[in-house]
Amino acid sequence: MGKKTETPIKEAFEPLPVESKNPATAVLLLSSPEEDILVKACEAVHSFAEKGDENKASLLGLGALKPLCQLITHNNKLVRRNAFMALGTVATNGDAPNALKKLNAIPSIIENMCLEEDIVVHEFATMCLASLSVDFACKNQIFESKGLPPLIQLLSSPDPDVKKNSLEIIFNLVQDFQSRQEVHKLGGIPPLLELLKSDFPVIQLLALNTLQIITIDKETQNIFREMQGFEKLMDILYNVDFTDLHAVTLQVVANCLSDSESVQLIQKGGGLSRLMEFILTPSMPQIQSSAVKCIARVAQNSENHELLHEQDVEKVLVELLSVADVSVKTYACQAVAAMSFQLASKDRFRDLGGIPAVVQMLSSESLVLKEAATQALSNLTHNNQLNALAVYEAGGHAFLVQQLHGSCQRTVANSAATLCCMAEQEIIRCSILSHGAIQALVELLKSTDTQVLVNAVMCLAVLVSDKGARAELQRTGGLHPLVNLLHSNHKEVLHNACLVVNICACDELAAVEMYKLGALDILQEISQSESRRNSFSKLAMISLLDSNLPVKYSLTGRLASTDIITSGFYDAGKAHPGQKILSLEELSTQAVNQQRPIIVINTATEKTTEEDKQKDEGQSETPTEKPWRMMHDVSLQILVKTARESILPLNDEQEQYATLARLVSEAMGGPVEMDKMHEFPWMLHLSRLKYQLQSNAVSIGLIKTGSYCQRALLFKCLADCIGMSCTLVRGEYNRAWNEVLLFNRNPSKNPLSSKPCGYIVDLMHQPGSLLEVNTPAAIQYQTI
Repeated sequence: MGKKTETPIKEAFEPLPVESKNPATAVLLLSSPEEDILVKACEAVHSFAEKGDENKASLLGLGALKPLCQLITHNNKLVRRNAFMALGTVATNGDAPNALKKLNAIPSIIENMCLEEDIVVHEFATMCLASLSVDFACKNQIFESKGLPPLIQLLSSPDPDVKKNSLEIIFNLVQDFQSRQEVHKLGGIPPLLELLKSDFPVIQLLALNTLQIITIDKETQNIFREMQGFEKLMDILYNVDFTDLHAVTLQVVANCLSDSESVQLIQKGGGLSRLMEFILTPSMPQIQSSAVKCIARVAQNSENHELLHEQDVEKVLVELLSVADVSVKTYACQAVAAMSFQLASKDRFRDLGGIPAVVQMLSSESLVLKEAATQALSNLTHNNQLNALAVYEAGGHAFLVQQLHGSCQRTVANSAATLCCMAEQEIIRCSILSHGAIQALVELLKSTDTQVLVNAVMCLAVLVSDKGARAELQRTGGLHPLVNLLHSNHKEVLHNACLVVNICACDELAAVEMYKLGALDILQEISQSESRRNSFSKLAMISLLDSNLPVKYSLTGRLASTDIITSGFYDAGKAHPGQKILSLEELSTQAVNQQRPIIVINTATEKTTEEDKQKDEGQSETPTEKPWRMMHDVSLQILVKTARESILPLNDEQEQYATLARLVSEAMGGPVEMDKMHEFPWMLHLSRLKYQLQSNAVSIGLIKTGSYCQRALLFKCLADCIGMSCTLVRGEYNRAWNEVLLFNRNPSKNPLSSKPCGYIVDLMHQPGSLLEVNTPAAIQYQTI
């Protein structure tokens, strides 16, 4: 122990030196009212924090941040500076940002970044914000607290650390769109370009990375060009000492090459030639891929195609398709896709053997490369059948069908588009179908991606021109999702779906199934909508009706001469708007009701019926199942045979129609005087037949007392069976009639007339009479 001395007592204390080896004491002293103690305490905290992350974590645990955040706004300049040094150092710890967020320190930090403040404050304030700016919420608060203006000003600071920290913060901020736009508005482009001349590579790289982000914006690109940005980038690209900066420099160049003005500017400075050097000269893959990306970006503007074509860029790109680096091949494919909008380039790529090289990339494990390759093939084959054939010869169709099962929606859409172009050639179409394309496309009809739907349905439209493809589409359950697409509000999806429905409707079984699925109802709704109806929907509805004549007759009340009635046709009566027309099987299995009977046409022979019966029995799953089938109609077969034998030998067409009319009349009760129609018991006769058969369906051959409707239907049926031409029209109040076309029966009346004239065939009152349309006699026959 030392000697004890007494200290003279004075009225006030002398300044005391503060020394402590305990961080807790230093943190405690941060709350002192004495400025000298605060200065010393901040120094101690800073020195302690500089020694490592464990010390910074210890200070966080001791609650150092709160008093430090208070001290950075202190009136004493030295206290403020030392507090910033301590705060900035502690803030580099990973847990500090969360604590600083809770303390709402960002506004106070930004307030002290004005140019008048000490450079040391700038350094540690920006160091603190750099740590905070990696957090999304902090980035937003820095922006909302007007942090960008002082940060941009500090890019011109004489201190390199301030520049670096400010750049780092700005780089983190411009990842968000709102900050990206503000940088050029606040005059950030000139200081960023100036920093490209920095002696410090880390500053150059940060400036380039920031420019690479902000030049995505079109307006920023314009300012960049006005500030001679290209010239400064070219200085870097021509400097062999800056090889490590070339890759990111090229990425900035790529952003700014989307418009022709920029391309011309860089071309004037020899930029395109320099890009070709980077591509062709063996170098780092990253530099080469960035150079190819520039070319791809130039090619995206059609105004630049001729310039690139003159430089024989197609040859360069084909060579790049065989390099090992995936990113180089990816950008090369993107450039091929862009250049392929020009016909000359499409042919050039094929002549150089580029198509097989692109096809090989479809087997790559890289999803990005496969997407680029499918886009290239889609553009190469669009309106170019020679290229489509080249893809087929390279085995591309098999790979493309596989890609339809992929997870990347762009790749799937591109593959469908390419297959659509290829399938226009029959030999390729057959091969595509053999690889299971229909099944894959059926799955795509359920996609939620619009472009996938557009391309998949269009591809389907080409493939189903093949009858086997239509059968497979129905067999694999494709008609249901296809009909669902008729609800789409997307114009192209709807048009393409209508096109496929139109093509598939030529198959009767498919047409019937689509009708059951509600296709006709949807198409009728579309026809009533001004915004959705189109020529494709109209064609689809017509085709659907033409392949389902019972429905067509019920809905429209008219069958044209080209609508040929065959076995299985039935007249279910006039349908009301919105009424669902049931199938013949459904109608026949209903309980007998009071409504008019369904008149059925069955011209099948007994042999055919027996074969169908055996087939049905063979397909029955259990012995108790009894498949429904139409009643055999011997009487109708006799009428068809009689008509064929008695009418076809006649040479006069008028006499043929008259004879057929008399045959129909005799089969259905003979002539009836017009004023005695009310006494004609046709309704009673039909009712008796229904109850005798215990069925609502009555074969037409069983009807011996028929009125206008039944006779007109029989006339149409017999005429179609023996190859004569006539229409079938339903009128009001149980009226129906047939119209035939005949050339003028009195040439002397108008010898110059060569046009046929329409006649209504009288089947009721004076059977065989032909009544010229629109005459009083014809009108009287058609109406009550």
